[in-house]
Amino acid sequence: MRDLISVIVPTFQEADQIEALLDHLQALPGTWEVIVVDGGSNDATLALARRHASAPTVLRCAGGRARQLNAGAALAIGDPIVFLHADSRLPAGAWAALRAAVAAGHSGGNFTLRFDGGDRFSRVLGAVYAAQRRMGYYYGDSTIWVTAAAFERLRGYRELPIMDDYDFARRLEVLGATARLPGPATTSARRWRVQGIPRTVLSWVLIRWLYVAGVPSRRLAALYRRIR
Repeated sequence: MRDLISVIVPTFQEADQIEALLDHLQALPGTWEVIVVDGGSNDATLALARRHASAPTVLRCAGGRARQLNAGAALAIGDPIVFLHADSRLPAGAWAALRAAVAAGHSGGNFTLRFDGGDRFSRVLGAVYAAQRRMGYYYGDSTIWVTAAAFERLRGYRELPIMDDYDFARRLEVLGATARLPGPATTSARRWRVQGIPRTVLSWVLIRWLYVAGVPSRRLAALYRRIR
């Protein structure tokens, strides 16, 4: 099991995504442990995950996404640990890239990101994400990964109502050398299309800077809901 890599998938109402994601992970080269942590879905997410041929570990964990991620990581026996959204997909070379990054001494990082669709909207979002990564910050959409030792040193994700992924990534960057792995990984632009490009980018920038300025995350969560 020395080469096993754990993938933690937080879900909530993902019946339309979970089977396709598990099919994708089952077909990927490499040795993977898949842990699905559901946050209280009342659709078919849990049933579909439990009966999937790949036999992932499936558990429930209420209380927010950060708690789901921490619960999954607590069960993981692979190293490193990858946090993958249900509407995201890893590149075919992900396992080899992760193993090489760990061997090179990296404590974690993320993947080069592409939004699906191939249209102007998706390309602009991808360009904004790339610019953010060059400035040293990124979010869970770009599939954060971390070694088990680094995750333990960071004491996992802080249970914030919003920006838990940003907070984790910033602490990871301070901890040691990180790597943005090639790919790209892909993720869905479904959550952003209704807003359009200007409002999407403005909301990202506004919420980040308010968070950096010290606005409590519970207030930012309320603002995020209004923006969305």
